[in-house]
Amino acid sequence: MSAVFESAVPAAPREERIEFTATGSEYFRIWIVNLLLTIVTLGIYSAWAKVRRNQYFYASTRLAGSSFEYHGKPLAILRGRVVGVVLLGSYQLALRYHPPTAGIVLILIAGLMPWLIWKSLQFALHNSSYRGVRFGFRGSWKGAYLHYLGLPLLSGLTLGLLYPFVHQRVKRFQHSESRFGATHFTFDAPVGKFYKAYGVLLLLLVLGSAVAIAIVAALAGGFSALNGGSTDILVRAGQTLVVFVGFFGWYAYLLCVLWAFMAVLQNLIWNHTQLGPHRFRSTMKWTSLAGLYITNTLAIICTLGLFIPFAHVRALKYRLESTALVVAGSLDDVVAAKGGDVNSVGESVADLAGIDLAL
Repeated sequence: MSAVFESAVPAAPREERIEFTATGSEYFRIWIVNLLLTIVTLGIYSAWAKVRRNQYFYASTRLAGSSFEYHGKPLAILRGRVVGVVLLGSYQLALRYHPPTAGIVLILIAGLMPWLIWKSLQFALHNSSYRGVRFGFRGSWKGAYLHYLGLPLLSGLTLGLLYPFVHQRVKRFQHSESRFGATHFTFDAPVGKFYKAYGVLLLLLVLGSAVAIAIVAALAGGFSALNGGSTDILVRAGQTLVVFVGFFGWYAYLLCVLWAFMAVLQNLIWNHTQLGPHRFRSTMKWTSLAGLYITNTLAIICTLGLFIPFAHVRALKYRLESTALVVAGSLDDVVAAKGGDVNSVGESVADLAGIDLAL
């Protein structure tokens, strides 16, 4: 009787941290082959390159002892990229030879973009799986147009005052409309926390800029005063040096603020995301993120770009391993749900346009 009772008691929540086992040396071999073949084939191989890269990264991402899988097909991605090249190429040609037509093409692309993003989300999730269970996206095209066209236009009309609100709604749409098997994700981050994050960002940028301007002006004025108000070449050179050093000091401050903001956003978004009864936990630190980007940038410069694959792995490893899943019960309780095939046109055009659709 006691054994029956104990088995009925739900297991205590446990934290399962994401592990990323990819290495820079392994990915370098994939990256260099992908790069050379993409160049030789004038970009055609880029679809196969993306599949190889994703398959490697997915297989290197482990949760609770199991790896993820990527199922995207190169030919499907290539067809989508052809459409993407046609759309974006048409705009560039029109912009160069007939600017009025470029405006029409741009409006057409803007009108298509919500649909393309919607198809991209479907394709990316449908072709991802964990423990043999596929992910999926149930959001409608109407929801995509609301969140990726209607709300951004409204934000523009308010001169950006609604941007934190739009950001929260977009993340809610992306997360809450996603599923793993038959289990749906939920997102409950309040709009107020987005406004707080953006408010602190704006305050730090304004204060930092004001302080930087005041310091540079004071130093430049003081340098001139020390020379009796002279305007000879040495004084002008000294003032130019002060402005130059001040600009780079301000730029370094700006980067630190942005890195801190990135960490705050990741923690805010994932700490308010759940998968059924299981919730996510993100512990990204801006100091670690700053150190990562600084060392990556210096290494890429010193190696003339050859460190890029190593930098990619380091950044992805930190981002993933800063996230954990607090499991309530068992992950095996998730029931797989079948979904129809979706095309890759949206994902490919989004890649070419530089849109980040990462959830």
